[in-house]
Amino acid sequence: MAGQKPAMIHINSLTYRLGDRLLIDDATAALPSGARVGLVGRNGAGKTTLFRLIRGDLSPESGAILAPKGARIGSVEQEAPDGDETLIDFVLSAHVERESLMAEAERASDPERIAEIQTRLVDISAHAAPSRAARILHGLGFDDRAQNRPLSEYSGGWRMRVALAAVLFSEPDLLLLDEPTNYLDLEGALWLADYLKSCPATILVISHDRDLIDDAANHVLHLDRGKLTLWSGNYTSFERQRLEAQALQGKAFKKQEERRAHLQAFVDRFRATASKARQAQSRLKMLARMEPIAAIVDETVQPFK
Repeated sequence: MAGQKPAMIHINSLTYRLGDRLLIDDATAALPSGARVGLVGRNGAGKTTLFRLIRGDLSPESGAILAPKGARIGSVEQEAPDGDETLIDFVLSAHVERESLMAEAERASDPERIAEIQTRLVDISAHAAPSRAARILHGLGFDDRAQNRPLSEYSGGWRMRVALAAVLFSEPDLLLLDEPTNYLDLEGALWLADYLKSCPATILVISHDRDLIDDAANHVLHLDRGKLTLWSGNYTSFERQRLEAQALQGKAFKKQEERRAHLQAFVDRFRATASKARQAQSRLKMLARMEPIAAIVDETVQPFK
């Protein structure tokens, strides 16, 4: 389609089982570059599993997840960071290229290499990094004094905020966020929504916070019965579009059932009648060729281990 952004992530015919349970079933989707996508689905549908497949923590049974060569994927680790490092230093260290170049600049002696390092540091705005890291930490609830205290002085919940700050600061090409507002107050959640709206990365976020997806997302990726469907718009738009699609599907299902019953009634009535046998046989073939339309079913999720 003309003007459409290239896909950042291609999910091609992906299948994954957890034990005997088929979580992802030949699923396909493409996330446009720069899209802010809310990943939704009922509890236990496999949303976090999909994240782990994208990160490469799990291997699919079949299919593939393709990203541009060299694309950097950022996500928050499940364990809260700890240690004597200050909050601001921990966040700054998350930008691996900046840290590496700054360290190399200290020991480099070749003038040509020094020039290359300095040019690249300018390209990535390395010298503005401390103020950018401080702004992110401030948005997540840490004032200047708090930013210079060690991680070990904070509880797990507050340290998870620091982990979130670090992944935002690292500027990945693909940002994966799994329930990012779990450790945030209302002010922090509002700040995060605003930040995501201006973030240039392709973003995929799992959240039970409908307001976050409504405010920040411009696409919704729905994982349902193992299949993936990408919808344009925020969560409210997704709900409206899906209800409309369900209504149309329900009407089509009802119409097909009525047609099927009509054909079957003709066959039952005339299959033994010689003069109507050919017509009955024709209707039997029509029934066999009829592609079934799935009925709308609201599934409940059974707990599993």
